[in-house]
Order: sequence, then structure tokens, then C-alpha cells
Amino acid sequence: MSPSQTAAGLDIGAVQAALRADGLEGWLLYDFRGLNPIAADVTAVGRQGGHLATRRWYYLIPATGEPRGLVHKIEKHSLAHLPGSTSQYAGRDQLEAGLRTLLTGVRRVAMEYSPECAIPYVSRIDAGTVELIRQSGPEVVSSGDLIQRFSAVWDDFAIEGHRLASEKLYQVKDRAFHMIARRLRDRIPTTEYDIQQLMAGWFRDLGLISDSDPNVSVAANAGNPHYLPTASENKPIQANQIVLLDLWGKLARPAAVYADITWIGYTGAAVPEPCAKAFAAICGARDAGVHLVQDAARAGRELRGFEVDRAASAVLREAGYADNILHRTGHSLGETVHGNGVNMDDYETHDDRRLLPGTGFTIEPGVYFDDFGVRTEINMVVAPRDAAVTGPLQTEILALV
Repeated sequence: MSPSQTAAGLDIGAVQAALRADGLEGWLLYDFRGLNPIAADVTAVGRQGGHLATRRWYYLIPATGEPRGLVHKIEKHSLAHLPGSTSQYAGRDQLEAGLRTLLTGVRRVAMEYSPECAIPYVSRIDAGTVELIRQSGPEVVSSGDLIQRFSAVWDDFAIEGHRLASEKLYQVKDRAFHMIARRLRDRIPTTEYDIQQLMAGWFRDLGLISDSDPNVSVAANAGNPHYLPTASENKPIQANQIVLLDLWGKLARPAAVYADITWIGYTGAAVPEPCAKAFAAICGARDAGVHLVQDAARAGRELRGFEVDRAASAVLREAGYADNILHRTGHSLGETVHGNGVNMDDYETHDDRRLLPGTGFTIEPGVYFDDFGVRTEINMVVAPRDAAVTGPLQTEILALV
């Protein structure tokens, strides 16, 4: 561990260099009972044994000088694992006075705030706390780029784990399609839920964990991007239907990060032309996004999330599917399936954060209709001067029987 690196893995010197480069006086990390998981992740507050963290705490990393914190007197050791000095408060008057002292000389401070909630994944600080900080002196600006650099970038261990998880997801996907085909051939009645539960069991067998069971959607249900079958709400899988499998998971080990894929099958011998045409369009959109990311990485050119979304969605719009786009092109991956990093988004939000080396994310264009939907989802990891897709690309709808 370097002299400026904390027990939480945060490199204070690197943060300070980034602050100076961005013309900021500090990064103020704040949390109350888990409302700001980014701050908890960056500082590891609450993961240290022997004490609680149930009151408001503040940790300021200034552009120069030692970090300093403010904690409640009954939780005076909340920041003890982090470098710097710590002041204490008890009553609200002491809290407000302590904040004014903490922020003395700080004119512009970054927090997990997004103007007009433009990027909800960044916007973790409540409006009242922003008001309180402003009353203490500084202008509050977004920490979006800092989050990208110091919370969302993967190390080699995380990338290795992502690749292993990806390989296991593809195994589960193959088993699921094989089982659907076999049951259809053998005329064994089966439902979306039956296949979902088989997949959940294979997850356990392969050492994968997830925040949800996989998505198995047929026909019109595939036109609902966030449909999930349940024991009481599901449809039978029958002949001549689109079948969409969306599955996400990570290794069952500390600090593991997710992989997330979507593939499409058809329970018939000949895929209908409207389905095949729509699928060809989303493959073209996906490939446009992949090529943009790879070209920028290899050229050393700065690329931002919204640019990837624009490149992919332009293909869909040109193909006549503008009204069938329901979501952004991709999302950040991390220890949660929707990570804290840059999203490939100029549709739901305008994400202007950069794709830095170590950034992991999905590219998943889709188009949706009343009677079916199609989506292709792959994962990418950016490296210095390169970017890789961490799994095979689906190029046509799989005919399952």
C-alpha cells in the first residue's frame, strides 16, 4: 500500500491530483445510514468492525493538505481507519459549526450531486444536505468524474473475476436454450418460470450469485424489457415464439463485479422476417457502439458515455425503429449489476463521464413491440489503448427446434 493509500484502498494523493486538475478545493464524502453507497464504498465506513456508523459523518479530501472529518461523538471512531484529523459534534448547533470549520477556505467542493438529477446514479445527496453545505460556504459541484475514477474503475482482480463470471453465464445460457429445445421436442410442458428456476440452480452449481433470478421472456413478454416471471405470473413456452434470456451474476467472493448478457432464441425452424429484421438492426447498433469504443481506446481519444449511445441509437433510428427504443444503450457494471460508473446514455440521461481504462459496462440495444421484443447484450472492458468484448457476439436469432 502506497503512503497515500488508505486501508479502504483509496489513494488520497491520486484524488488530490485529480481535484487540482479539475480546479476543485475538495471532495466531501458524506453518508447517513447508507443513503450514499458511493461514499460508503470509497471510504469503507461501516465495514470496519467494533463500532457503529448510524449518525451523519463527513470526510473532506482537500486538494492540498491532510484530509479531515466530522463525526458524531457517540461514533467517534467511524473514520479512524482513514488518514487525517477528525472533529466531533453532538447537537445540531455543533454539527453546523463543525461543518463551517471543516469547510473553511473551500470555495468549490465535489459531492455526489447531479444538477437537475441529470445522472441519477451520481445524485445521492439529499437537497437539504446540499443546502446545509452551501450555507457553510462552498459551491457544491458534481463528483461524477471522481466517482468514475475512484469508485468505478476495476483492477486486474476484478477484471479477472468479471471474465470468469461471464464464461459461467454463457454456460447457463447454453444449458437453458438446450433445455427449452429438448422439452419442446419431447413435448414436455414448460414455462418461463420453469426455465428460470433451472437457471437459478445452475447459478448456484457454478458459484454465481445475483440480486435476482434470471429473466426468461417469451413472445409479448419479451417486449417488456424488465419483465420477470414468477411462480404465479408466467407464460408457457410454446412453438414459434421469441425467447429472450437475460442473465446477470458475479462470483461469490469479496469485491466481485458483475457480468450481464442477453441472448435471443426462437422456438421454430424459421425466424419470422420482422423478428430477424429487428434483430439485424440491434446487432448493427451494438457493433457501432463496440467499434466506437475500440477505435477511441486504440487512438487514445477521450470518449464519453453519451457518444456511445448516440452511435448505437443512430443505427436504430436510421432503420426505422425510433419509436421502439425504450432505454439507453448500456449501463455501468460493478459490485452491483448497475454500477456507479459511466452509462452509455444520451436517451434517459446525458452521461458525459469518460470511459477510463478499467471501466466495465454493457452495450445492449433493443427494440420492443406489442407482440415481441429483441435485445442483444454484451460486456466491454476498456484497457489502456484497447477495449475488449468479454464474450461472444450473437449474430442471428437461434432457431431452437
